[in-house]
Amino acid sequence: MPSRNARFGGCVIVGVLLLAAVVALAVGGFSWIAGKWQPAPVPGKQRCVATAGANSTAVSLEQAHYASIIAGLSVKRGLPPRAASIALATAYQESGIRNLDYGDRDSVGLFQQRPSQGWGTEKQLMDPHYAAGKFYNALVKVSNWQTRDITEVAQKVQISGHPEAYRDHEADARVLASTLTGQTPAGFTCLDRTGADGDAKGLRSALTVTFGSAAKASAEGKVLTITAESKDDAWAYGSFAVANSAQYGTVQVVVGNKQWNTNAKKLPDWVAAEDPLYPKQVRITVR
Repeated sequence: MPSRNARFGGCVIVGVLLLAAVVALAVGGFSWIAGKWQPAPVPGKQRCVATAGANSTAVSLEQAHYASIIAGLSVKRGLPPRAASIALATAYQESGIRNLDYGDRDSVGLFQQRPSQGWGTEKQLMDPHYAAGKFYNALVKVSNWQTRDITEVAQKVQISGHPEAYRDHEADARVLASTLTGQTPAGFTCLDRTGADGDAKGLRSALTVTFGSAAKASAEGKVLTITAESKDDAWAYGSFAVANSAQYGTVQVVVGNKQWNTNAKKLPDWVAAEDPLYPKQVRITVR
């Protein structure tokens, strides 16, 4: 039988560990997503914020990159924003909107799809465009997916062991989908301190791969210009450029009469454009 001192020492150790966990939560900004610890966006640090009406949600620059691809592919396919909401709620739960190269059994990628279950090869599923495409392929086969409960539809696609968990992310997913598909103009912004080099060619390619030929931009040096088919599409392209500022060095985006400029000190707002465009036009400038 352990001595009184030994038992006391054990209690102290447990207490210290619990205290350390609490401090990590408070100071480090950690959140539990899909059974994995992940840094959560903290005010004052690099992050992106989506705002639709009275609702807002913050994501990391990494999450913004993948969320913009998921939402952008729904636009490319001509799907309603609800499709992006369902896909983003699923990615929130399955991976924290991160492209994981590990998971339960052989699960990988944004949606933790399994090669052994016929979703594709591991290499394919680590391609966010492929993975999101496969998700949408399955989604549109679910009967009445446009009107059924988001959690119920996500479960029909994923067949998860935690069928109710998608509901926890529904509100945040709706806000991201609304802003990144262009339904809510000027609703997406990022505080990016990476100082990434400008890559107009890379951004032009990413826009085309994600949204299709409709988003093909004309390029002149560090400036890309797009004439969209609709105002919603124009805002989707502009939001994509903002969400990927850390990838391609975006420093300014003008959509119609609104303008976004990168700011390393504070989260920038969309403001009146100094040189406004027509409502369906987008001009993107990289560093």
